[in-house]
Amino acid sequence: MSNTPMAANPLTRAVLEIDEYVSGLGWDQPARLFALVDTARLRAQEPALAAQLGLEEESESAGLTPIEQDEIPAGKPLDEFLATIAWPDAVAGCALAVERLMLPPSAEAQVPQNLGEAELAKWVAEHPERQEVRMTVAVLRDGGRESALRLREKDSPTEVLTGPDLVPGLAQALAATFED
Repeated sequence: MSNTPMAANPLTRAVLEIDEYVSGLGWDQPARLFALVDTARLRAQEPALAAQLGLEEESESAGLTPIEQDEIPAGKPLDEFLATIAWPDAVAGCALAVERLMLPPSAEAQVPQNLGEAELAKWVAEHPERQEVRMTVAVLRDGGRESALRLREKDSPTEVLTGPDLVPGLAQALAATFED
């Protein structure tokens, strides 16, 4: 966590750490999925992996370690991909970082009716008020949620908005990966 701001909540710290990592890769990146594991449990049960991740020296006993998963298949809708995931018991939570185009609420009244998905995406992409946003959303097995939003036009660690309910639909889709 080099430049990640300190946050009281381990889930918020994990989300900000993922946001910082993905931000370092630049924009126009594919969606990235992360498992969140309890750091103390990881050190105890997988010391070699903890050492590989640079966690053996960490003084903090409570926390979550994000572990990036294999690349999300290109061309597969995100909701369909998430529906195929099942996590082992050792995974305390998961997170997803994804870029999207967003319109301000004032643009909702302008959306043409009866557009198909492709036409709507094209309309949003061409709208003069569109904003590119990176959303990092995390959920825990116990129901905890956290999100970070970063606008491309304000791409700075001090301009990242956090909160548990910023992207409720994506948080719900991630939470469903823990249901039996």
